[in-house]
Amino acid sequence: MKISYNWLRQYIDTGLNPQQISEILTNTGLEVEGLEEVQSVKGGLEGVVIGEVLTCDKHPDADKLTVCTVNLGDGEPVQIVCGAPNVATGQKVPVATVGATLWPDEKGFTIKKTKIRGAVSMGMICAEDELGLGSSHEGILVLDPGALPGTPAAEYFQVENDHVFEIGLTPNRIDGASHLGAARDLAAFLSQSGKVKLKKPSVEAFKADNNHLHIPVEIEEKPGCKRYSGLTIQGITVAESPDWLQNRLKSIGQTPINNVVDITNFVLHE
Repeated sequence: MKISYNWLRQYIDTGLNPQQISEILTNTGLEVEGLEEVQSVKGGLEGVVIGEVLTCDKHPDADKLTVCTVNLGDGEPVQIVCGAPNVATGQKVPVATVGATLWPDEKGFTIKKTKIRGAVSMGMICAEDELGLGSSHEGILVLDPGALPGTPAAEYFQVENDHVFEIGLTPNRIDGASHLGAARDLAAFLSQSGKVKLKKPSVEAFKADNNHLHIPVEIEEKPGCKRYSGLTIQGITVAESPDWLQNRLKSIGQTPINNVVDITNFVLHE
C-alpha cells in the first residue's frame, strides 16, 4: 500500500517529517517497509528552464533542422539546433540545459553540448513527452506568451516534491488501506501528547437535485454485501484532470487518465 506524505497531511495537521511519521505508523501496526522521495514529474525537471526563441534560421546542411538562438534569462543567448516543425521566433518554450537529465522513459538521457550537422547545440527545446508531462510528440511545447525566461520549469509547471510510504499491510489491518485510514491511526497516536484531530473532507455541499434517474440495484449475495448504494451524476464533461489531482495520483504510481477515472481512483485511495 502506497501512502503519500503530502496527501496524508491534508487530513492531519502535523509538522512531523516523513521519517518521524514512518516510525509512528510502524509503531501503530502499519509497518513501513520503504520510504521513497518522489516528484510529480520524474527528475523534478531539474535543469529545465523557460526560454524565449529570439531567432530561427534554417540549418545550412539539413532541410528539417532549425538553428535557434534562445534567451534563457541568464545573460548571453545560447544556440540550439531544433528538429521540431512548429518552432518559431518569439515563442516561450521549455529548454533542457546542458547537464539536465530528462525521463521520457525509465532509461532517461542527459543533455550534452553537441554538434548537429556541424552546428553547435547547447541544449534542447522540449516536447511534452520528453519532459514527462504527457504523450504528445507532434512538436515542441509552446508556453503562454507571458512566461518569464529563466523561470525554472519545475516552478512553472508546479512540480510537487513528495515522500511515499510503502506499507506492508496484513489482512487484519485493512483499515490502513487508505490515506484517511492511515491518518486516523496517526491522529489517534498523536492525540496522546496533544490535541490532534483528523480532518475529514467536507460533504456539506453534497445534495441530491432530483430522484428522476432511478437505477435499480439488486444484491445477489446478501450475506457478503449488506448494503450497496449508488447515484447518477449529470452534466459531466470528460476532460483532463487539474494538476493537483494528477499530482496526487502520480505520487502513488497511478497514471492519470481523465477527470472521471481520476477522481474515482482518488476517492479509492483517499
